[in-house]
Amino acid sequence: MNKTPYYAMTALVLATLHPGWEWLAVSQKSTPTSSSKPQFASAKAGLAHLNSLIGGWRGTGQPRRGSSRGAWRENAQWLWDFSDDRVRLQYDVSKGKLIKSGSLQFQIATQRYQLTVTLTDGSQRAYTGRMDGKKLVMDSAADDAQIVHRITVTRLNEKRTLVLFEQRRAQQSFYTRVAEVGYTREGTRLAVAGGGQVECVVSGGKGTMRVTHKGQTYYVCCTGCREAFEDDPDGVIADYKSRLANRKKP
Repeated sequence: MNKTPYYAMTALVLATLHPGWEWLAVSQKSTPTSSSKPQFASAKAGLAHLNSLIGGWRGTGQPRRGSSRGAWRENAQWLWDFSDDRVRLQYDVSKGKLIKSGSLQFQIATQRYQLTVTLTDGSQRAYTGRMDGKKLVMDSAADDAQIVHRITVTRLNEKRTLVLFEQRRAQQSFYTRVAEVGYTREGTRLAVAGGGQVECVVSGGKGTMRVTHKGQTYYVCCTGCREAFEDDPDGVIADYKSRLANRKKP
C-alpha cells in the first residue's frame, strides 16, 4: 500500500491546526521531477532543434526594411526553462518596442508551438504555429479590434536570426509588416547539437557552462539547463547517457 498520500494529508492537517508547522506540509509534498513524466521528453524533443536560439543577442528593430526611421536597438536572451515541471524556451527582451518577454512551448497533442508573450504595455498575447523549414511561423487569434497578429522567427545562420512582426484584419488574407528585428549573436557561439562540440547534458545543445556531480564534470548551455541539472543531476545524467547509447545503435 502506498502511504505517501496518507502522510501528505496528515502533514497538511497538522500544518493547518498548528501554525508554524508549514514546513511539515512542504517536506511531505510529492514533487515528481520533470524527467519522470513521459510527456516531458517529447516536449523537450519538440524544442530541441531550436537550440540555436539559446544565448544572448543584439537586435536592431526596423518598421521599414532598409530605413532607419523609427528604428531602435534592443537586447534579447533565449534560455531553457524547466520550472513548474514543464519545458519551455524563455525569450527575454530589454529595451524592445514590441514585446518584453515570451515563453515558447511545444504542444504534444496538436504538434504545434505555442508562444505566450508579454507586450510592452503589460498585456499578453498567445500565438500558435508550426515550423516551415528554418522558419517558425505563429499566429494569434483575432483581438478585440479584429486584428490577427503573426510572429515569424527565422534562423538565417549561426550568427543571425530575424523576428518578423506582421498583422492583418480578420476578414483579410494578406499580412502587412509591423516591424522586423534583426539579431546578431552576442558573445559565445550558438548552442548547436552535435558537430563535435561539447554537449549540454540537458538539452543536447552546445555546452558553455561547467557543472559537476560526484566528482565528474559535465556541461550545460544556459542557466535554465544549469538549474535543471542541479535539481536532479542523477536523472539528467541518466537521460544523457541513454541518448548517447541510442545514437550508437544502427
